[in-house]
Amino acid sequence: MPEMRDIKTSKEAVEKAKSAQAKQARFGQDIALDSYAQSAESIDYQRDLSQLPQATKERMLEVGVVTDDKVERSGTIVQMDSSVIHSLTKQDDVEVMSTNQAMEKHGWLADYLWKAVSVDSDKYTAHVELHHSNGYFIRSLTGSKSVYPIQACLYLNKKNLAQTVHNIIIAEENSELHIITGCTSGGKNEPGLHLGVSEFYVKKGAKVSFTMIHNWDPQIAVRPRTGIIVEEGGVFISNYVIMKPVQSLQTNPVARCVGENAVVRFNSILVAQPGSSMDVGSQVILDAKGARTEIISRTITTGGTITARGYIEGNAPEVKGHLECRGLILGEKGIIHAIPELKGQIAGIDLSHEAAIGKIAEEEVEYLMMRGLTRDAATATIVRGFLRVDIEGLPDQLNQELRHAVEASEKDLM
Repeated sequence: MPEMRDIKTSKEAVEKAKSAQAKQARFGQDIALDSYAQSAESIDYQRDLSQLPQATKERMLEVGVVTDDKVERSGTIVQMDSSVIHSLTKQDDVEVMSTNQAMEKHGWLADYLWKAVSVDSDKYTAHVELHHSNGYFIRSLTGSKSVYPIQACLYLNKKNLAQTVHNIIIAEENSELHIITGCTSGGKNEPGLHLGVSEFYVKKGAKVSFTMIHNWDPQIAVRPRTGIIVEEGGVFISNYVIMKPVQSLQTNPVARCVGENAVVRFNSILVAQPGSSMDVGSQVILDAKGARTEIISRTITTGGTITARGYIEGNAPEVKGHLECRGLILGEKGIIHAIPELKGQIAGIDLSHEAAIGKIAEEEVEYLMMRGLTRDAATATIVRGFLRVDIEGLPDQLNQELRHAVEASEKDLM
């Protein structure tokens, strides 16, 4: 581990991490970490991403990461296996670089590590600390606004590798960051494990919109661990899309509204195909007066298993939260388990939830068929409408790209 991380590899931190290694994951299927390779060969830096193999570029494009100048980006960072192979920023007031490079440049960054996510949360967070390889660092300076989205790609290519990353995103006061993160693998249908810790710090009056698109292979296991801290008047918007097969996925990001009138929104679109197991949730802790949150998920199973979690906790006056989970079962098999939770610990709060799981109504299909659509076209139309989620506060370009990602996956779904 690099010397620059000595502050986090003290005896106390390592012992804490080792004790967490023995813990089972808090939810869902457990993974035997020692069955995966812990390191990968270094990959050369790529100044020009357009020179990457065509198949690699196509995989990146499927998760919203462009490798040429056809679509504008304010910055780009790509990690393949354990190596950051490209890093570029086009704005003077926005920083985009590897986490290791950022630790060398900013000594103060050590004060942020493991503050939004605890190193001993479970054995996966501990493993990231003990086997840290790299990750990305994105920071908007005070008052700055990213003109175009910043894109980050985490690419798993080596067979049977446990890819470990630690990402840190900081939006300084009154700044704006719009980020697209595409996570994918080589398309070889080989086993692998992705462990990613992401820490977000949204300062006073800042705004972060974070759109993550996953496209893994059917034998990949994925364990993201995310924490978000939102200060006074800050806004954090998260959009998560996974519509392709994955062996197993666990993610349950936790956002804490620590400043008055902070806002958090989580939007998720999940499709579990046969053989896929997904345990996906969002947690928001409303710890400051006037804080607000909305958690919305759309889930579809065509034969896989989805556990859709949502948790809102109100600990301050005048907070508001709403949780909405809707699931659709296509075909005869598949499981959706919705677990909405609300916890209020003070008077004067407003928390609500709704959850529904069902199948496509035959009368709706017949109605569209009477108007000239085939059964397949009618079903596709209904599914498309079900997956459409209006996201308030998202830039037009991101909305369009998010819609494109969903539409591109619909063909495989149907």
